[in-house]
Amino acid sequence: MTVAEVRSPWDRIRAHWSARSWLRMFHVVTGVPLGLVAGALILGITTLSVIFVWTVAVPVAGALLLFWVVPLLTRLQRLRFEAFLDVRIPPVPRRALKGNVAMRLLRRTRSASLWRQAAYHLVSPLISVIGCAGVIVTWSGALVTGALAAQFWVLGGGWRGLPFALLCAALLVAGPWLAQGVSSLDVIAGEALLGPSISDQLAERVESLRESRAEVIDAADAERRRIERDLHDGTQQRLVSLAMKLGMARATFSDLPLPAKEMISQAHEEAKQALKELRDLVRGLHPAVLTDEGLDAALSGLAARAALPVRLRVDVPRRVASTIEAVAFFVVSEALANVAKHARATAAEVVVVREGDLLRVVVHDDGRGGADPGGGTGLRGLAQRVGSVDGTLKLDSPPGGPTTISVEMPCV
Repeated sequence: MTVAEVRSPWDRIRAHWSARSWLRMFHVVTGVPLGLVAGALILGITTLSVIFVWTVAVPVAGALLLFWVVPLLTRLQRLRFEAFLDVRIPPVPRRALKGNVAMRLLRRTRSASLWRQAAYHLVSPLISVIGCAGVIVTWSGALVTGALAAQFWVLGGGWRGLPFALLCAALLVAGPWLAQGVSSLDVIAGEALLGPSISDQLAERVESLRESRAEVIDAADAERRRIERDLHDGTQQRLVSLAMKLGMARATFSDLPLPAKEMISQAHEEAKQALKELRDLVRGLHPAVLTDEGLDAALSGLAARAALPVRLRVDVPRRVASTIEAVAFFVVSEALANVAKHARATAAEVVVVREGDLLRVVVHDDGRGGADPGGGTGLRGLAQRVGSVDGTLKLDSPPGGPTTISVEMPCV
């Protein structure tokens, strides 16, 4: 043990009567009025609601009042914990309630966190009153026994006052310990009932992960758009210029030797092929028309370039989020590519409809069917991409056909 770790008896006594110990006592004492008021309010509102349940209006008003009072009392209790014990109890995450007033009221009534908080406000008076009574008895006993010991010492019977002096010292030592025990019990109850439950923490964690994933997806989509712009404005323009110059050279220098003319002709064809591949790559990254004009224009161009007749219907009166638009475009693009490569179909149909907060995409073909997500046709990657934006993909492809891919995604 080092010198810094050696504690003298005076250090131990001083720590026992430190400011932290006094704050624990204040915590116990201040819990009594706050706990009694909280318990009286909750029990009073509940009793009146039960008695006048036949009026309907009183229980509804009581529930609304309870939904306002309980969180207010909880905030006061959290402030008490933080002020006297330096214990911060995190608030329960608030979730947005949808629907009409009756539905929101019903969901609020079924909130487990609300009733856990109410349970604490009913238990808190018991802990505070019993703890405060114990502290008062301990301090009163210390004062009484100390006064008796002093009286015997003044009157000359010091040895008769020794037991009272020892009892006074014991009570003075026990007071801070009792306050510490009561405050520790109060902290356990507060953290268990006032703070978020395990399910609340998991829900908050899931929501945080969902937001992080959405940010990553948005960042990836923005990066694809940036790469598309750079390729379109830079590399693609240079390839266009190169192909034009090679074409002009091919047409102008007609008197060159045959090997040179063939070399220029091959270079010209390779430049055009490279330009076509680059355009396909750019279009696959993120077509500019999707950003500028939206799904209708982008899918119209996709259907026009398809290897088979495609009937297209797009009913999206209001544009959805750019990330959702990109996923919908690639779903249709990949599905039509699979139809052309594997389905042996004669026609396909694409329907994109916005229904409230959902975007529904359906791709149907009259091919041979039998599509298998594990068969290497890209369907598994398609499902993963749809799932990355909290969407669902359903595949209906019996042997012999037809095949229908249905996708639902949130618009935001």
